This record gives sequence, C-alpha cells and structure tokens, in this order.
Amino acid sequence: MYHIPARLTRRVGIAVLAMLRDPFGLLLGALQAERARFFYFAPVLFGAGIAFYFALPFEPPIGAVLAAAGFSLFAFAMLRHTVLRPACMALLLASCGLSLATLQTERVRAPILPAQVGPAQLEGLVRKVERRPNALRLVIRPESFGGLRTQDLPSTLRISVRSMDGPVQPGDRIRVLASAQPPSSPAEPGAFDFQRYAFYRGIGGYGFALGSAEVLSTNPAEARFSRFRDRLAARIADVMGMPSGGIAAALITGDRSRITEEQQQALRDSGLAHLLAISGLHMGLVTGFLFFGLRAGLALFPGVALRWPIKKWAAVAALSGGFGYLVLTGGSVTTVRAYVMVALVMLAVLVDRRAISLRTVAIAALLVLAITPEALVEPGFQMSFAAVTALVALYERFGESWRVGVGQGGLPRRIVRYLVGVGVTTLIAGAATGPFAIYHFGRFADYGILGNLAAIPLVAFWVMPWATVGALLMPLGLEGVPLWMMGQGIEGVMAIAYAVADLPGAVRLVPAMPLWGLIAVTLGGLWLCLMSRGWRYWGLAVVALGLLSPHIAERPLVRVDADGRILAVRTASGGTMLSSTRREKFTARQWLARDGVAAGTAWPAAGVSADGRLRCDSAGCILRVEGWMIALPAGPAALQEDCRRADVVISLEPVRGRCPSARYVIDRFDLWRDGAHALWLDPQSGPSIRSADGVRGTRPWTPDPVPRKDQYWRKSAASRP
Repeated sequence: MYHIPARLTRRVGIAVLAMLRDPFGLLLGALQAERARFFYFAPVLFGAGIAFYFALPFEPPIGAVLAAAGFSLFAFAMLRHTVLRPACMALLLASCGLSLATLQTERVRAPILPAQVGPAQLEGLVRKVERRPNALRLVIRPESFGGLRTQDLPSTLRISVRSMDGPVQPGDRIRVLASAQPPSSPAEPGAFDFQRYAFYRGIGGYGFALGSAEVLSTNPAEARFSRFRDRLAARIADVMGMPSGGIAAALITGDRSRITEEQQQALRDSGLAHLLAISGLHMGLVTGFLFFGLRAGLALFPGVALRWPIKKWAAVAALSGGFGYLVLTGGSVTTVRAYVMVALVMLAVLVDRRAISLRTVAIAALLVLAITPEALVEPGFQMSFAAVTALVALYERFGESWRVGVGQGGLPRRIVRYLVGVGVTTLIAGAATGPFAIYHFGRFADYGILGNLAAIPLVAFWVMPWATVGALLMPLGLEGVPLWMMGQGIEGVMAIAYAVADLPGAVRLVPAMPLWGLIAVTLGGLWLCLMSRGWRYWGLAVVALGLLSPHIAERPLVRVDADGRILAVRTASGGTMLSSTRREKFTARQWLARDGVAAGTAWPAAGVSADGRLRCDSAGCILRVEGWMIALPAGPAALQEDCRRADVVISLEPVRGRCPSARYVIDRFDLWRDGAHALWLDPQSGPSIRSADGVRGTRPWTPDPVPRKDQYWRKSAASRP
C-alpha cells in the first residue's frame, strides 16, 4: 500500500491552517510575491474593457464612457499611495479599453444596406480584386446604386462577377447590373456575427452581378498599391504555375485568392492552415533570414565586423524588411501582431536588452488592441496571442537549459534535439490554439502535431528563405530560380498535408463551445502562463472545465433561420434533421458544425422520423419530446388547430390571432424583427427560447428591423432595374 510522506502531510497541514487563520493576508502575500508580473495582466484588463463593450446589448453613450475613463484616471492619481492603487489601475485599464472600443465603432461607422437592393445598376470604383475558381469577387466603393441616396451608400460592397467585358484591376470604375443585400445575421443565438465582422471592415453589403461588368474608366492612382500587389501575385503565380503558385503568392503577398478549395481543405484537415495566415512564423522567418543573413555576410569582413555594430545594422535591416512585408501582405491583425513582436525584439537588440519575454508579448497585445479593439473578438487575434503567450512562457521557464543542451553533443544529437523542440513547440502551440479553433470552427485536427513536425522544418529552412530571396531579386527580374526552388518546397508541404489529411480520423468534430467555456479556457490559460508560483497550476482546472463545456452545454432542440426558409430539429441520438437539404445550405452547414456532426438528414415529408419524435404530413409537423408538444405548421390551415393544443408554435407565416394553448409563439414577424431563433427544452421547467438579436442586442452593426417610411420608398425604388 502506498503511504503519503510525512513531510508532505505536514506541509499541506501547515498551508491549510495558514489559509484558515488568515485567508485575506495569505492572498495578499501571494499577490505581493507576484508583483513583478502584474504588468503582464495589463492587456488582460484592457481587453476586459473591450470585451465588456462587445457584451453590452446596447451602444453605450460616448460621453458616459469617457466620463468613466476620466473618473478612473482621477481615482488612480488621487489614491496612488494607498492599497487601492492596483484596483484603481485595473479600473483605469478596463475603462480605457471600453472607451477605445466605443470610439473605434464611431470611427468606422458607415451606412449598411437597409434591405435587398436590386437588380439595379451599380457604378463604383474597384478597390480590390479577389479571384475565385468560377468568378471574380470585387470590393467596390459605390458611387450610385439603384435609388439609394448618396448618404445611404455603403463605404464598400463585395460583389461576385462571373463575366467581364475585359480585364478588371483595382482603380477601375465599372458599371454592372447587380443585386445586393445586407450582411447576414447570426445563424443562431450566440453564433458568429457576420454583420459585426463586415461592419468593422466597412462592408455594407454582399451581392452578385447579373451579367458582365463594363469598365468605364481607369485611374491607377486611386489604388496604386492594390494594383501593384495584384500584379505581383499574378507574376508569382505565372512564373511558378499552378497550383503551387497560388500558395507562393499567398506566402509572399498575402493574396490567398488563387489557392484552390482542395488545397485549403487539406491544409485545414492536417492542422497546417496556419501556414496561409501571415503570422509570427512567416514574419519571424523573413526577418530572421534578413537579420542572420546580413550579420553573417558582414562578419566575413573582419575590418567591418570588429569596428562597427553589425548586429545592430542587421536589426535595422530586419525591421525595415519586416515592415515592407507587413505592408505588402495587407496588414492583417495576425501580421500586425507578428511585426510588433519582431519590432520589439529588434529594438531590444538595438538597446542591448533581453529580446523575447512576456513583457514583449504584453506590449504587443496592448498596441494591437489600441489600434484595432475589434480584433479581440476575432479568431486571428485570439489564436495568435494564445500560441505566442504559451510559447514565450515555456521559453522563459525552460529556454535557457534547452538552449545550452542543444549546443552540446554531436550533429546527430543536435538534430534530434531540434526535432524534439519542433515537436514540443507544435504541441504547446496546438494545445493553446485548439480551444479557440473548437469555439470558432467546431473542429480539431487530431494529427496536427504530426503534420507540423514534418512541414515546419521544410517551411522554415527551405520555403521561406527562397521566398525572401525571390522577392529581393524580383526587381532585377532574377526571381525564376528562387521561386522554382520555393515551389519544390511547397509541393513537399502539400504532399505532407494530403498524406496527413487522408489518415483515418484526421479531423475531430466538436459541438460548439459556449461563451462561458471560452472565457474559462482563456482565464485559466492566462493564469497558468502569467503567474510564476505554484498556484499557477490552478489554471489547469479552469481550463479543463472550459474544455468540458461543449459536452456540458445543451444544444438547441429546434432552430429556425432569420428568413424562415429552413428549420432544424435535434434527434434523440444527437443528430440533426433539416426541413430541407437543398435550401439555405450555408446556414445548414453552420448548424451542423455547431452540433459537431458531419452531415444532417432531411426530416420526413410525410410520416414519422426514425426516433419517433417528429411526425409530418402535408399540413406541417408535430414534435413531441418529454410530454411537450411543438407545432411546426406549414400553412394557415393547420395554424388554427395547432394554436389550440400545442405548447409551442413555430410558424413561418404571420400569426395574427391568439394561440390560447401555446406558451411561446414564433412567427414570421418575430424572425424578421429578431433574427434566427432557437428553442431549448428542459423536461421539468419546459421550453425556453432565445433569438439572435435578443442575445446581442441593438448595436451599430445590427440593421434597424423597423423600416422608416422613406426606407419603404427607397427599397421599392432601388428594386427597379
């Protein structure tokens, strides 16, 4: 039998007694011991203010928000010599985050299409061209669109065009017959808010062309950089050929429009999709190649190396090259974060300070959130900072001993240690980003560590160095050989991706993680990474709770989309039955992904479902679960009868009379006013219903559900071609 050591028992007993005797003092003492790490929580508190802003069901008044920030600053200044100073600092950081998020919303606020517009003539300036296999996707700054007034025109529209009278480039003014509508609302309460995503990018509507687009005039000065980037991507793709040229163009210019869907799917299923997002890996490899390459080259000249600070020269060159790469690739959130990290590292080299630390990560997070507060709620920011925080925390704890160990032994031992390091890095980064991938995408690549272990060395030592050389030689027209060498590496990476993606069970589908689960994972992970004492491991319990949340939280029993075109019912076995497998496929895919199932089944047009809970006929369907009756009438004829005996009535037609027996009624007006609806059923307390707009509230990115009189006129006028 195993005996607990007496020393351990004594220590635990002393700790318990101390906690019981003076818990508040013990907590203060522990926090005082962590005082040196308090700065690491600055972006956490700043981000908490931003998160509070996005969680509000209404838009806070700017005056009240700024007054709260001013009060926090005053309190911090007046109470700086008291024990309340940390609390005042926390309040100040949170209020600053809330203020910046509110101001950013006002800065980017722009008109959104009030309703579907068109078919109507659209004239505007092409800002960006995205190529797809069967169409062009144009980002257009509209100058006129149907009967819309100038002040009601969105900043940009995204229009898919299948045919052109001639080639189109950024800076061209075009005319096309098009139809467009506002960005779609969430597929269910709590799902991804595409309207918010589009709002912060200035996109006021999405649509498609109903014919070929005509180029009216061209003004290269209007979009000089976009034209340059587009020509550069096309040149890379032409020199290398497809399909590797599309990936090369993405890695060098950030333009992913030439990557095929098959390639993207293989990269996602193998855990290598992050290679397409210009992030810390790419920025680090480009700047690292410039830094070490220039330093090594200058070291060949002893007179220069001994008399001049070549290390600092190399740092300046890496900073300049990284900035050029940032601008060239479009400056996404992950790229900005990566460049800020690299810039801080190189600045530390210039001032002879430690380069990589959690302080660097904290400063980078503060800068990114200050510039783009909306990045906090997007997967790119969350996953990139989760990975870099976990890796830097690991590096701070074990990096020195590992670096010493790598430098010892012969070449075979060094290679093994390097591969182990890549494996550990991949494992930690995958563990850190996995929960966020589950929350946003409902999937996890089980063999991601295998794919990364095989592909990352190839990308680091072959693909990106040749990409850098090719980009540097392109102005001289000498990029052919470097790009060909890069293409061979890309083919190797894709071979790895296809091999890993074809393994049995390569992708694990996971039900949607609730918001509280994501918060638990985030806070637990931050506590684990940012604290230094033994109580840091308490964060593991909180992370574990968050990871269990997808299996704890109950999925909706019934869902109906905002347009009333498709419904879904959860089966007794956890599957998903759809009212139609042909209509609203995009919404259906989102529901299936959030349920963690690969495919849904069509519910019976007439008869009983396999689980016996859903019975349908020409008049509609009746769902009976745990003694509760939910009616899904197909028309007005069945509605009257259902209103006399059902507990819940969900009608895709307006319900104008009373439903005496129904506890809840959802009709076409509710869907139009509040968006998609979902119903949960507790056998004891009965049904509960939530709507998409009821969860997120009324915000600047949510269209007004009650049109004004002048909007009725504009809608009818704009709908005429």
